[in-house]
Amino acid sequence: MKQLVQNYRKGLLRVCEVPAPMVRPGGLIVASRCSLISAGTERASVRVAQRSLMGKAMERPDQARKVMDQVKKKGLVETARLVLNRLDAPVALGYSCAGVVIEVGDEVQGFKVGDNVACAGQNYASHAEIVFVPKNLCVKLPEGVDFQDASYVALGAIALQGIRQAEPRLGETVAVIGLGLLGQLTVQLLLANGCTVIGSDPDPYKLEMARESGAIAVLPEQLEEAAESLSKGQGVDASIITASAKDNGPVRAAAAVCRKRGRVIVVGAVSMNLPREPFYLKEIDLRLSTSYGPGRHDRVYEEKGVDYPYAYVRWTERRNMEAFLDLVRKRHLDLKRLTTHRFPIDRATDAYTLIMEETEPYLGIVLDYPAIAGDRPARVVELRPARSESRVRLGIIGAGNHVKDMLIPHLRGRPGVEIRAVCTGSGIGARAVADKLQAAYCSNDYEAILDDRDINAVLIGTRHDSHAAMVVKALGAGKHVFVEKPLCLDENELDGIAEVYVRAAHSGLRLMVGFNRRHSPHARKVRAHFDGRTSPLVMVYRVNAGTIDPSHWIQDRTVGGGRIIGEGCHFVDLMQSVCGSPVTTVRSVSVGYHQTGITNDQSIMALEFADGSVGTLVYAAAGDTGLAKERFEAFGGGRAAVIDDFTSTELYSGGRRHAFRTRKQEKGFFEEMALFCASLLRPDVVLPAFDEIEAVTRACIAAERGFVTGECYPIGTTTVVPGVSSAALS
Repeated sequence: MKQLVQNYRKGLLRVCEVPAPMVRPGGLIVASRCSLISAGTERASVRVAQRSLMGKAMERPDQARKVMDQVKKKGLVETARLVLNRLDAPVALGYSCAGVVIEVGDEVQGFKVGDNVACAGQNYASHAEIVFVPKNLCVKLPEGVDFQDASYVALGAIALQGIRQAEPRLGETVAVIGLGLLGQLTVQLLLANGCTVIGSDPDPYKLEMARESGAIAVLPEQLEEAAESLSKGQGVDASIITASAKDNGPVRAAAAVCRKRGRVIVVGAVSMNLPREPFYLKEIDLRLSTSYGPGRHDRVYEEKGVDYPYAYVRWTERRNMEAFLDLVRKRHLDLKRLTTHRFPIDRATDAYTLIMEETEPYLGIVLDYPAIAGDRPARVVELRPARSESRVRLGIIGAGNHVKDMLIPHLRGRPGVEIRAVCTGSGIGARAVADKLQAAYCSNDYEAILDDRDINAVLIGTRHDSHAAMVVKALGAGKHVFVEKPLCLDENELDGIAEVYVRAAHSGLRLMVGFNRRHSPHARKVRAHFDGRTSPLVMVYRVNAGTIDPSHWIQDRTVGGGRIIGEGCHFVDLMQSVCGSPVTTVRSVSVGYHQTGITNDQSIMALEFADGSVGTLVYAAAGDTGLAKERFEAFGGGRAAVIDDFTSTELYSGGRRHAFRTRKQEKGFFEEMALFCASLLRPDVVLPAFDEIEAVTRACIAAERGFVTGECYPIGTTTVVPGVSSAALS
């Protein structure tokens, strides 16, 4: 399918062929017929993308500060590589479209194949021939509303929510500052509500459009005089700011024309450096409007489809979308007059040239799409001929930031290894990574990679809830597997993997989990330091983990499994590798309460190992980021060792200190990728044994249970391959 894609690093726009999205529970697959370019918002995005690196940094000083912090940890060269990788990531433009439902996901009611719908949402209702949209961002088209008008649904809902925040009464006077597309919609909605409207904008073309709708339209310098005249010296009842500006000029103007105890509503992106005097003297009520309305930026509402109760939240974003389309149906709005240009999707870049260069006046610009035939949308896009000489032909399943930043760089150009295919949930992401790696094809259906007989190994880097099923299917399909941690989320999944692994190991298949820290040169130094000891170790691993928003998917027990299963496994594995013995028991306790409702990421785990060693994992999410993230200490046999954030290691024995330092953090990503690839090329190369992986995974699952029960749990590994030792299997 065709989709408009922007390269954020260079600012280039192009329409390219990408895999069509797959249906997921809670959403719909929609074949687009029209999508609306939100000229103001999208022009600003393109302008930022076209700026230099310094210009981008000045636009986002918060991100620039994070980059400087990374330079201190990873070094200038590594940080530059990471930043450029992120900037190379493709961006989907557009967030308002209309089309026909061609597939309905599980857990969706009220929609069927063939329904005409309007859709909203950044990264959902994009400028693409086919889109996946969660059900709460989709509404059916009322009878008589065509696709062109329906494509305005997102901007219409934004305008409507701004008006709801203004609470205009019949007969009140309202000023609209900024008469772009959003301002024009706001004008028409206010007039439909029985208000007198004064519009302000420096563009004569936009002023004339507002006058044709029935508003009084004036230049910014004429606004105060017009408002005073129209309100008989009292001031307008409300001012709605739909302009975009870096200074606080629109806010000053809005306050200046308001009456005492009036209302100022900020809808557009403007500076919030408020002038105190007019707001104080007039006791003005300042309100902000959040996009389409209640539900916006709420993952539970938008992604999981959990609605707000009608009686308590009358106007959610979806109900705003429905109300807007109903006003269109009743002919209270004239959207045809606002649509100044239409382009087919093949000429989408011409539309943006018009917007960026302003070669002629414009307002509403609609992209048109051909009707999709009844065939199943293509989810595999062939890009180039495959190379056939490589012994390791790898398929990548899941190429998020971690995989792109930390794993792929250590696979590219490795002798004997070819990255044959790339699969991600995002079609544009799959295409971008595949092009960069010169892969033969891209897809967003991982089954396509498993069905490819030429691929003999897969790297799985998807969200945690999918790991177990993908590992089982990949091993069953005869593929070697590298899976990012964690291996799985519960013991039933682990038992299923173990059962399949027994058969796969006998046929020579390899399985490796991304516990990278054990492969770090710092970890190797520590293991060698304690080599030959005859007494157990005492180990302490402190992790200053930092906060993660409670709405992040990793905090979702069903998707990410929580941070102990999702990340804590790293640290348990390192302790296990240092003492060279599996975990046998685990106790866990977390803080008593936290305002987020999440306490397991502020916790302590006490571990016992089969050789008598003990370890403590202190996982703290509420610390200050100024402190280094990780510190590991081990003591035993008259020796001691300290790893400080994988940049320095200190080894103590015989009263002497030996220091080992690296120029940047070395967490073992290069070494683990090298080991996995070598194990596929040489049968004598040993991977970590499955019983070690199993022990770590069971320990973290048990720790999560212990947070609730307070009990101590024994950890037993159950995977035995008769006649084959763990070392031989690995």
